[in-house]
Amino acid sequence: MKTPDVSFAKQQALLRCMFDAAIASAQPALCIPAHLPDPQSLGKGRLIVIGAGKASAAMARAVEDHWPAPLSGLVVTRYGYAVPCERIEIVEAAHPVPDAAGEVAAQRMLQLVQGLTADDLVLCLISGGGSSLLPLPLPGLSLEHKQDLNRALLKSGATISEMNCVRRHLSAIKGGRLAAACHPARVLTLLISDVPGDDPMDIASGPTVADPTTCEDALAVIRRYNIDVPAQVMNVLQSGRGESIKPGDPRLAGTEVRMIATPQMALEAAAAVAESAGYTAYILGDALEGEARDVGKVLAGMALQVAGRSQPFEAPCVLLSGGETTVTLRGNGRGGRNVEWLLATGIALNGHPRIHAMAGDTDGVDGQEEIAGACLAPDSLDRAWALGLRPRDSLANNDGHGFFQALGDSVITGPTLTNVNDFRAILIDAPTEN
Repeated sequence: MKTPDVSFAKQQALLRCMFDAAIASAQPALCIPAHLPDPQSLGKGRLIVIGAGKASAAMARAVEDHWPAPLSGLVVTRYGYAVPCERIEIVEAAHPVPDAAGEVAAQRMLQLVQGLTADDLVLCLISGGGSSLLPLPLPGLSLEHKQDLNRALLKSGATISEMNCVRRHLSAIKGGRLAAACHPARVLTLLISDVPGDDPMDIASGPTVADPTTCEDALAVIRRYNIDVPAQVMNVLQSGRGESIKPGDPRLAGTEVRMIATPQMALEAAAAVAESAGYTAYILGDALEGEARDVGKVLAGMALQVAGRSQPFEAPCVLLSGGETTVTLRGNGRGGRNVEWLLATGIALNGHPRIHAMAGDTDGVDGQEEIAGACLAPDSLDRAWALGLRPRDSLANNDGHGFFQALGDSVITGPTLTNVNDFRAILIDAPTEN
């Protein structure tokens, strides 16, 4: 096996520093305090804290640390993402395929907000992953129906917006239903966005915001991707029983939504790190979507144009992007949209000596693996061939994780306690003077 070129260590370390800066910029302890209301404004009312998502426990802890008055509540986070709290109960549940723990927690959450008054304030802490963590099916549906549908949606190639459209119309808590249950209390929702475009109704499937989409829209997604669903699911959608809370509903009149951390903010933090190291940073977009391997080819082509022709930018520079690509599973690999993007990028770059790259999910989990992503160096393909790996075969098998693990180039962060979607960086060095 070829030993990695030690001259690449500087670039790889810089890429990791940029990724770490993106994650740090979205930490709840940094983002939450400025958005908390004045405790005096509650008067005789109570503060009830609820929420769901991979960052929700860390968000709850930040609330406790900066709220001097009484409070109580319940939030749901992913297994392994709990943070100790004293006044807010933390429940762990499964993601991305929901489990019974999440279902019970969702039921308890709805019960918790019953009987509130107009003097009370519900503080809802929502982040990515909340959709799977609050799996409360409508009457006539079961948790098993939700689990099977989630698996099918994850494999279908549907966008996150399309998946959440279906989820909202089969849920007893999403699509504005949680906020409606809080009425007549006021509801302040603090969001950490993990979706392209930062649309609140797509973050955790919008439990506290109005939903303009319809059951017919959900049916269109199922037909578009030829998803096989049980008769019970079709009945809920075709009958209209799954309609969500629509804009203008009076039960949502006392709601407010604030975006406290976004993919764009994270990319700007990474760009500042690149600039301090002498690389001009260009943010190509915070909401790129499409098949991961196709996006990889396109961005690799742009990087090659920069390296070869100084167009549209001059090296040294870094091309940054965020968003959420998709992977249509065709092989028996472990998926992971970031490693799929990175492998496709590497194949297109074909070992260009001045181009490095990195991709990772800011929540620390790429696909269903406890691996955030991976790094790519100019010698990655050579090292893979020396190990007997065939890069194109790995890509065809959706086995990016296996490919980069074999090279020792996986990026493992552990639970990051936040989630602002995917991070992609392509670093292009200037030509060496002869």
